[in-house]
Amino acid sequence: MIETNFLSVVMLTRELVKGMMERNRGHIVNMSSIAGKEAYSGGGLYCGTKFALDAYTTATRHELVGTNIRVTAVSPGAVKTEFSVVRFKGDQQRADDVYKGIDPLTAADIADNVMYALTSGQCSCCRPAHVQM
Repeated sequence: MIETNFLSVVMLTRELVKGMMERNRGHIVNMSSIAGKEAYSGGGLYCGTKFALDAYTTATRHELVGTNIRVTAVSPGAVKTEFSVVRFKGDQQRADDVYKGIDPLTAADIADNVMYALTSGQCSCCRPAHVQM
């Protein structure tokens, strides 16, 4: 989990930012989680990777101040995906119970928010170019 949720992002960012620096433009979007801001019981390792990702994202944003490279972390809350089924080892009922009483986000909701961040500064109706999210 550490490799997937954190170290791979660091290694990929390190490589991709080289070309962004040469062009002096780009946008890094890291997929974090509310678990990177508020830990929960039983989620120590997952939450730890997301806390690390949030810190890395913030530090990278600071390191790139003065460039035209943006750095964003999307940190959704409850998102209904197959992750809960995997987490509960195929127990669909337990997975469904996670979302009982709430209207969870969907993958499409997250994609919409990523697009919102990515279209910043592209046109007069979008976020100004100097806004970081």
